[in-house]
Amino acid sequence: MSSPRRRHCRRSPAASPLEDDDLLSEILLRLPPQPSALPRASAVCKRWRGLVCDPRFRRRFRLRHRRNPPLLGFFNRFDRLSFQPTLDAPDRVPLGPFPFQRNDGGYFVSLGCRHGLLLVFLPGILEVLVWDPVTGDRHRVAIPPVVAERAAEIGVGGAVCRAPGDVQHFQVVLAVTDDHGAQPRRALACVYSSKTGVWGSLISTPLPYQAHGSQFSAIVCAEDAALAGDSLYWPLTGKLNGILEFDLEKKRLAVIRVPVHMWGERERNGFKLVRAEGGVLGFLFISHSDCCAAQLWKRITGCDGVASWVLARTIQLDKLLSLKPEEKGGIEMVGFAQDNSVLLLRTVIGLFMIHLESLKFKKLSNTTTVSRYFPFESVYTAVTGIGGRHDASDVMHNK
Repeated sequence: MSSPRRRHCRRSPAASPLEDDDLLSEILLRLPPQPSALPRASAVCKRWRGLVCDPRFRRRFRLRHRRNPPLLGFFNRFDRLSFQPTLDAPDRVPLGPFPFQRNDGGYFVSLGCRHGLLLVFLPGILEVLVWDPVTGDRHRVAIPPVVAERAAEIGVGGAVCRAPGDVQHFQVVLAVTDDHGAQPRRALACVYSSKTGVWGSLISTPLPYQAHGSQFSAIVCAEDAALAGDSLYWPLTGKLNGILEFDLEKKRLAVIRVPVHMWGERERNGFKLVRAEGGVLGFLFISHSDCCAAQLWKRITGCDGVASWVLARTIQLDKLLSLKPEEKGGIEMVGFAQDNSVLLLRTVIGLFMIHLESLKFKKLSNTTTVSRYFPFESVYTAVTGIGGRHDASDVMHNK
């Protein structure tokens, strides 16, 4: 007698993982932060485009890649902030120069670029301007009187930054020196919050005496500040050679000394503050007598709590770039991208960028014009594609 047939129940096929919006969003979040990644995903279908354009997804995408934003290019400080892209197609991002307006005063001084924002000083009207290069948003702020007076006389150092996870608000930090008159020499700083719309209290610290300095006043260099840990750092020059530190958390200023032999009159163009390996303060140094050797120094704090400078490594630039004997002169550091650890070098044969960790390099252009550059590191996405005009609502930044 044959056994009874088993009755098979026909099950409905399991839903594909890509049909679950939550799971698909998690997959898309793991796409690389290159400018072409999300535009390509949005072109798959209307459903994918809807997910990519969702503000909540874009916020999560930005936060996920906050620590590794791509280096989109450099702004040329000496050419009205014209933009030099660094990526190849399809990730190459075209951005226009700074849109200077008549009511901005007679001229402007660029102070730095960070978190997708660029900070500009307007000496003619004693204001600073925070500019979003992609959306075109401009936020002008009047500088407090004491800081404005010194900024107009000898210049100012500044930085713009955002707190982690904050996509709406930013902070501006300005730093100047005050070493004239009867009062003791000091450095001053103040912080503006776009959240409150006001400047905080004035912060100061004494400037130490230096016997052998310049005849000119001590000044905070108007360079892109280095951000290491919770502190911003600017070079000091003039009557005092050193580094000015501003602790963002403790709202405190301090002065750090550097080895004297690295800050001579002929060496200043070969000194660049950086965030070194391990997130500590460092600097790159190229001696006037040996312009082919770039030394990377780190500031290490020992178990006794005493900080000191330690040489981490030396990079032979002529060997790395395969420079001919007649091409070895005139090497100059003209920019540094902290999040990507990329050094921008000007040589007699063109502009190069070098990744300090991998030592991979790329020639950006044949220009030999003397200039300085601010890096633009940002998680950038225009779902309509790269090139041409972009809708500000489809743009994302590493803010």
